[in-house]
Amino acid sequence: MLMQSVHICAAIILCITHRCLSSENQTVSNNVKSESNDLKSTFNLAGNVTKSLDKANPAENHTKAQRNTSEDGEQMNKDTYGVKPGCPPLGLESLKVSDDQLQSSSDLSFGLGPHRGRLNIQSGLEDDDEYDGAWCAGVKDQEQWLQLDALRPTLFTGVILQGRNSIWSLNWVRTYKVQFSNDSSVWQPCMNGSVEAVFVGNEDLETPVLALFPEPSVAQYIRINPQTWFSNGTICLRAEVLGCPMPDHDSPQFSETESRSTDDLDFRHHNYNEMRKLMKSVNDKCPNITRIYTIGRSYSGLKLYVMEISDNPGKHELGEPEFRYVAGMHGNEVLGRELLLNLMQYICREYNQGNQRVIQLVKDTRIHLLPSMNPDGYETAYEKGSELSGWALGRYSFEGIDMNHNFPDLNNIMWDTQELATDKRRVSNHYIPMPEYYTSTEALVAPETRAVISWMQDIPFVLSANLHGGELVVTYPFDCTRDWIPQQDTPTADNDFFRWLATVYASTNLVMANPDRRICHSEDFLQHNNIINGADWHTVPGSMNDFSYLHTNCFEITVELSCDKFPHASELPIEWENNKESLLLYMEQVHRGIKGVIRDKDTKAGIANAIIKVDGLDHDIRSALDGDYWRLLNPGEYKITVWAESYFPRIRHCSVGSEPHATICDFTLTKTSQDRLKHILAKGGKIPRDDQVRIRAMRMRKLRISTKILNRRREQQQRLNKVKRK
Repeated sequence: MLMQSVHICAAIILCITHRCLSSENQTVSNNVKSESNDLKSTFNLAGNVTKSLDKANPAENHTKAQRNTSEDGEQMNKDTYGVKPGCPPLGLESLKVSDDQLQSSSDLSFGLGPHRGRLNIQSGLEDDDEYDGAWCAGVKDQEQWLQLDALRPTLFTGVILQGRNSIWSLNWVRTYKVQFSNDSSVWQPCMNGSVEAVFVGNEDLETPVLALFPEPSVAQYIRINPQTWFSNGTICLRAEVLGCPMPDHDSPQFSETESRSTDDLDFRHHNYNEMRKLMKSVNDKCPNITRIYTIGRSYSGLKLYVMEISDNPGKHELGEPEFRYVAGMHGNEVLGRELLLNLMQYICREYNQGNQRVIQLVKDTRIHLLPSMNPDGYETAYEKGSELSGWALGRYSFEGIDMNHNFPDLNNIMWDTQELATDKRRVSNHYIPMPEYYTSTEALVAPETRAVISWMQDIPFVLSANLHGGELVVTYPFDCTRDWIPQQDTPTADNDFFRWLATVYASTNLVMANPDRRICHSEDFLQHNNIINGADWHTVPGSMNDFSYLHTNCFEITVELSCDKFPHASELPIEWENNKESLLLYMEQVHRGIKGVIRDKDTKAGIANAIIKVDGLDHDIRSALDGDYWRLLNPGEYKITVWAESYFPRIRHCSVGSEPHATICDFTLTKTSQDRLKHILAKGGKIPRDDQVRIRAMRMRKLRISTKILNRRREQQQRLNKVKRK
């Protein structure tokens, strides 16, 4: 027998007390909105669930099932699709549920075993390997099941189902039943009144479909029992289970603080308006060290907000490095967005409370946090909510552009030029101008991408990280392979330092650093210590990382933060704890290497755009507008040559230590005399000119002009659309 209904009531109350019930907005399509609070929604689940279907024949003869779906299932979807579930996911997708907790009646192969029946799990390129995209039963009948052991009494409230992830086959479950047990031997069906409930599943591979139970049930085990499936396929599914674990005070294994953080931060998902309010509240609490500014607008007109954190906000201080974090390039990869909102709250609070590490970081670094590069995509995913947004909804911009491929491909421009050059030493390895076509109004460049490029030009960033989701790995440039090879290790001249940067984040991330963790999907990054050259994973022409390295002085890596692109709000506290030290330690790496100011010997004024060459490293950088520069380097002894147009070059030897404190290495340059220039010309020589900087600046001006034209066109069209709607 299952536990009595009084235990259900107790579980609900305990879940509310211990924040088991989610406050996350999970409103989805069909314009169905839940206005009730979590307690009310849980007690009223019977009004928000599927109506029972008559027993259907298997897929080989599924005419009756189709009729039931059209008659009863339509009402079922209407009743459940927009409901805010009272209990959070137990963690099949986030891997909180271990492989040992999943069993099945049968399976087609090991790669299609029960451990693969996780919502949004992704298969490898080939079907039928050990990393396939679902659980698939080995037998096609109505006695097959996927079973979850919750390890403790749990108030089960619903199931989310999805088809098999595959580019080669079509498999999904159309209808299914659910059973509960306390001992995995005696099973009780999920009932809808006096009849056994049959739930509507999927009609495609990827769309998650939610079903809430007519009555929540307390048990330890739950089974999903497919009844019908796609006629040309077999029984395959990916699932998430919703439930509130009942507190067990006798078992330390189930600590009630397991998903808590010691930091009192705003752990929830923030839509655009809520994000603005949170940023404003941080600015109000720390007005002396924070500033909010915008770098542009999305296609739909949402502003791209940046939080600046500095002891002198609004101003570049001579010798102080500029750092940035960018999140939300893919709008449905939301953890980075919430981590940056948490980070700005944390820095503000800890600064006010006298945390010396944070005070030093703010004093020595100008920090810029862009939590949402793709706010249009995020709003699309947010409307569905975690678990129901699937794997790709909200990834792209409003125009359908993948911003991670939308930056100028400077890699192939550089490599093609090198192949044609007789003297490869004369081919520029830095500050490469964007191509002419990219600056036109006809170029397919997202307004968000244009805004970020302009931002990169305005501020002399030194170090950055691009926060993504859907995997657990840190990648470093290059992201693009040579000769369009699908994947190949393609290192930069600064490969050793990039590997250091990636290791700093990966080794201090609590999940990545766990040697016993399960792989997310099909790639075993543990064998690479959770870091990999981006191109060695898969080629990404036009990535922001490569553009940042080749067009500016900034070194940038990509951090894939979690297996789950859109973690449930209940998982945000532990995700903050997993990443807090990594976020702080990575920012501190901006102080490695050498830095200094390049000045005119006579006027003492800073020299902009001077070239800083490191002997043995085929990648140069440039000085900023005030003549200051920062060159990220590993510990060692370096020969540094500095040159600027109309100046004699200067050479110095600089030593870099192991601590994150940059070595000061200033340069004073002497202007080339007019007599010397005349002598060079008289001998038929050419005066060195820095044409690359001129071309780069000219094309940046063209990009900004075309951006203004496109923005005006878009604003006019949006005003016209508003008039038409009226």
